[in-house]
Amino acid sequence: MLVCAFAVVVAVGLVALAAFLSRRFGHGADDTDPGGTSAGHAGAMLSSLFLLVFAIAIVVPWTVADSARQNTYAEAQAAVETYWSAAGLPAPASGQVQQQVRDYVGFIVDKEWPLMAAGRLSPQSAVRLETLRANVAALRVTADEEREARSAVLDRLTELSGARRQRAADAAATLPPAVLALTIVTGAVIIVFPFLAGARPKGAALLPLIAMTVLLAVGVYLTWHISHAFTGGLAVGPEAFTGALRELQSAGGR
Repeated sequence: MLVCAFAVVVAVGLVALAAFLSRRFGHGADDTDPGGTSAGHAGAMLSSLFLLVFAIAIVVPWTVADSARQNTYAEAQAAVETYWSAAGLPAPASGQVQQQVRDYVGFIVDKEWPLMAAGRLSPQSAVRLETLRANVAALRVTADEEREARSAVLDRLTELSGARRQRAADAAATLPPAVLALTIVTGAVIIVFPFLAGARPKGAALLPLIAMTVLLAVGVYLTWHISHAFTGGLAVGPEAFTGALRELQSAGGR
């Protein structure tokens, strides 16, 4: 924050110094025209700055949401593969592990997903995974096929835990507040800039300004509305897990 304030002070000081030196050495001419060089240059740069910040505010959440959606499918697939790998475990452990996997996926859909809108995951899902991992690791197996199955299940559980951690990171990710604040500030400056430059639009000249104000307000609202991967207009839904749960429930009923 101090660095930002220092940068602002330096920038204002630079403008004041340039204006003083220009007058001191008699360089240039007074520019009081709202459509003159100074106003035109400042307006163009402010517009460019707003477009740059606005693009960041749109592209970053879009990219995060797309990545988060792909990660949910990777986690759901890891759960399905864990389920099928457990079929090679000795009975009755195989059925118990498969039931635990089904319960885990169901817990994500029913209990954990609503919490992700607040940027967090339920600690119970981590407990369920660790319990499942401990149960599988403690299984006594004798046949080579059973050892391979236990090793495969543990590998799949490792993938599942890694995917869950990635989902936790995606749920916590959000647009930096400074980006949204800068979007609002630059948008507001662009709206009032003609008045700051000395113009006094009247009549039909106000219509483009009003239209621009409305569109800027919509754009700022849009940046806020899509700032989180699991809420708003780009919200990632639990479709990957609901699809996996249907598959597992169908397999369990065979």
